[in-house]
Amino acid sequence: MGTGHSIDSPIRVAPYGINSVISIVDDLLVERIRKHYSKVFDLPYTNIPRNAEDGRARRITAYLDMVQDLVQQKFEEIKAQPFFEDNEKARYFEMLPDSSDLRRLYLKLMGTQDADDADVLSERLTEQMRMGSIDVNIMAKVDGFSYTNNGQPMTSEFSDGSAALRGYANSKVSSSLILSAGFNPRLYNYLAEFEDFYRDIKGNIKKKIILKVSDFRSALIQGKYLAKKGLEVFEYRIESGLNCGGHAFASDGYLLPALLKEFKEKREMLSSAIQPLIESFYEENREGGFDPSWDMNEPRLTVQGGIGTHGEAERLLKDFYMDATGWGSPFLMVPEATTVDEPTMKLLQDAKEEDLYLSGVSPLGVPFNNVRNTGSEKWHKERIEKGKPGSPCPKGFLESNTEFTENPICTASTQYQLLKINQINESDVSDEQKEKARNKVLDKACLCDHLGNGALISLGILKEHRAPQAICPGPNIAWFDRQYSLREMTDHIYGRQNLVPDERPHMFAKEMTMYVDYLEELVDQSEDPVTDMKSLTRFKNNLVKGMEYCEEIATSEPYEGENLSSILRTVEEQQARLQSIFEKFEEIVLVAG
Repeated sequence: MGTGHSIDSPIRVAPYGINSVISIVDDLLVERIRKHYSKVFDLPYTNIPRNAEDGRARRITAYLDMVQDLVQQKFEEIKAQPFFEDNEKARYFEMLPDSSDLRRLYLKLMGTQDADDADVLSERLTEQMRMGSIDVNIMAKVDGFSYTNNGQPMTSEFSDGSAALRGYANSKVSSSLILSAGFNPRLYNYLAEFEDFYRDIKGNIKKKIILKVSDFRSALIQGKYLAKKGLEVFEYRIESGLNCGGHAFASDGYLLPALLKEFKEKREMLSSAIQPLIESFYEENREGGFDPSWDMNEPRLTVQGGIGTHGEAERLLKDFYMDATGWGSPFLMVPEATTVDEPTMKLLQDAKEEDLYLSGVSPLGVPFNNVRNTGSEKWHKERIEKGKPGSPCPKGFLESNTEFTENPICTASTQYQLLKINQINESDVSDEQKEKARNKVLDKACLCDHLGNGALISLGILKEHRAPQAICPGPNIAWFDRQYSLREMTDHIYGRQNLVPDERPHMFAKEMTMYVDYLEELVDQSEDPVTDMKSLTRFKNNLVKGMEYCEEIATSEPYEGENLSSILRTVEEQQARLQSIFEKFEEIVLVAG
């Protein structure tokens, strides 16, 4: 979703029992949104300036506390509404999945004729209502150090990641912290300093830990690392390496079905290998030790990345035993759930598959899912034409490069790009190589600022001409071509209606194509084919095995609305393409060798 588009999603959807995630990378954006909602709801507001002591953490805490209060207030108002009326309380229950016991009880109430029975059911239903979770995301690797006014680095607890974690930990919310984008031992160690991540005397955990993981081995390693500190992973969130929104952390050719199969087969290890470490920690370090009566269920396994139909979700839940599925990008088309400005919304509505692509715009150097012709792209092109490439870097969250400077700067900054282009121009390589290198430098965009601008425009805080907009949808959004109501989207997710055409390729088919595209790019970019041959062959072999497994899936009985035939077609097409790519690459290796 980026930093801005779900920044206020809990305020919008949590009163209806729907979980959502706020990115807290950009504390400056968080502060502007807090000021906005304080004005909207006539709340007291005191600015926490950029140079305030521990300002990053304090801004995040203040915003989350405000969100908690607003959601709680709205939720209580909905709970107080009567049944048997066309109101928000009815909407709360009607958006629940058909499999929900609460929805079934609600439907029973709707068909009840006896007044006494209706009163009993009404009270029971109201008591069981729960507001959605106000979850937060921290990208573990976005953890640059802060600097004092005289340019000296501050201590580790003031790094971007640690300060964001402290801001969440000090807030009143009871929800989940989602750690993504890799393993950061320093940040994981810092978790142990906050009581809310541990069990209280009743065995409850106020703030749960969710890890976004790319494979089973990574999940087990990170789970054990945290368990040795007594920290439990509530959920492992498995995401497609490429068929997702935002940054794309490609696997070594492992397709999502193959990854899920391993999780399914080894799931028990995530409890058996970790629970003894938790118990040992509590016995040695916590007063009262470990209480056997505590509910120590195995961690949840969830999956996200490119899910587009109820049938696909059903396969993930029933065949791979996932506990839940995550839908991100389609909600960008739901104004009741996310903040997307009008020009970007129009861009998404009109976007075809060819308009959605893996870009090189991220200063992190990681592929980034993007859509062509965003406001951000146009803004950067204008600056290049004026001889001022890059951004003034107003926020600096992605500063990491020290190639030309002592303190890190961002590769999307004007300072870096001018220095780097000058170095390229003076280098002893061909004009063609220089042009390719310059384009790679100029690709980098100011994501820190631009990913938040859509929200600022949508909420009326900034005018469009002052706020270039970036957005990072997954390619799945090509099949959603208009704005939808929240009810429409939940009905689509739960199979009560269908919003996408039948010809939409299966999520497994789309991922296959993306991985072959990605491998082709790796082959094209190889500067040492002989050395790269081993790793690229391994990538290809993993991909082939994944395709064979997808073929098995495609011969099974489809769930309703699941386009399994597209998997068979795609396997045939991509296997042939893969063979062609490698035949050419092997010829290059022979010549180079």
